[in-house]
Amino acid sequence: MSRNYLFSSESVGRGHPDKVADQIVDAILDDLILKDPEARVACEALVTTGMVLISGEISTPGAYSDMPAIARRTVKRIGYDDPSFGFDGETCAVLTAIDEQSPDIRRGVVGKKRMGAGDQGIMFGFATDETPELMPMPIMLAHKMMMRLETVRKNKTLPWLRPDGKGQVAVRYMDDEPRYVESVVLSAQHSPDVAQTKVRDGLRAEVIEKVIPRAMRSVVPVKIKINPTGRFVEGGPKADTGLSGRKIIVDTYGGMAPHGGGSFSGKDPTKVDRSATYAARWVAKNVVAAGLARRCQIQLAYAIGVADPVSIAVETFGTGALPEEAIEQRIRKVFDLTPQGIIDALELRSPVAERYESTAYHGHFGRTLKGFTWERSDRVADLQKDG
Repeated sequence: MSRNYLFSSESVGRGHPDKVADQIVDAILDDLILKDPEARVACEALVTTGMVLISGEISTPGAYSDMPAIARRTVKRIGYDDPSFGFDGETCAVLTAIDEQSPDIRRGVVGKKRMGAGDQGIMFGFATDETPELMPMPIMLAHKMMMRLETVRKNKTLPWLRPDGKGQVAVRYMDDEPRYVESVVLSAQHSPDVAQTKVRDGLRAEVIEKVIPRAMRSVVPVKIKINPTGRFVEGGPKADTGLSGRKIIVDTYGGMAPHGGGSFSGKDPTKVDRSATYAARWVAKNVVAAGLARRCQIQLAYAIGVADPVSIAVETFGTGALPEEAIEQRIRKVFDLTPQGIIDALELRSPVAERYESTAYHGHFGRTLKGFTWERSDRVADLQKDG
């Protein structure tokens, strides 16, 4: 049965404190995998005024990562390069507290004929034909606002912008189809000497109107709220402590699909929290691209130390061209969803510079950057075969 409803999703900028933490740990992961593709990494970060704390479990024979240098480089690349921001890559303290991976976990992953999952858990993937990226429209528009905010800050179109920011887009669905944007919220950090009218006018003209398609904002007057508190001068880790793994709905589908609960950033591909979630998106995207459903949700479940998923569940929300049981059978024939099969098919250990760091902002899905192998629609022909 078709439905009419309003759905909102949010995204955050590269300078949001939680995303600063995500980018630091994924930059460390990239560095270690470039040096040792077999590295076992489970890394976390906390950022606050003048400080970065990196902790976790890392096991790699002979590979060394200069974590303080990577953290400082990442912070400066994001845009925190001025001490007046209260947090910058030159002067912040960087503390590390790293242990080796638990031998009990290692036993289930290393040295087995069929590598087992690095943990138990459930993972979800999702795809829908409502956007070219096969992603839900609300989260894609929110991400694109953050991408545009980053662009106009870096190219000085709006030179008074600073790195922190958040955006939210509410889309009206009618008969389960996105029809128009009903409201937009945009908060952007700025220098203290710029007038609020200039901030509002600039963000409306250079971000919102450049991103939200005219057809989607001409049906009804869009309710726009820009920096609702009036000023957004103090931002980033100085204003709010950031933790890695705390923006998991921003990382995925903006709330349009369930989330298993496990975060991604700082984890190597033996952790199915990350790799199996990427695989579930890969499967769902190929199902939709193959025309087997207009909307598809995949759930995978794993047990620690066990290679094969303990369950695969398919939900097409009444849009399937085939029964869900038939789609599941085709998925099982076409995709190897063991941890090793996922790692090999998606080349998750191949040395691609900044692969994982690039996932840590603007979402893990819906972009075709180098290394985003889970966004390939490369199993469409196989899925379309009958029998």
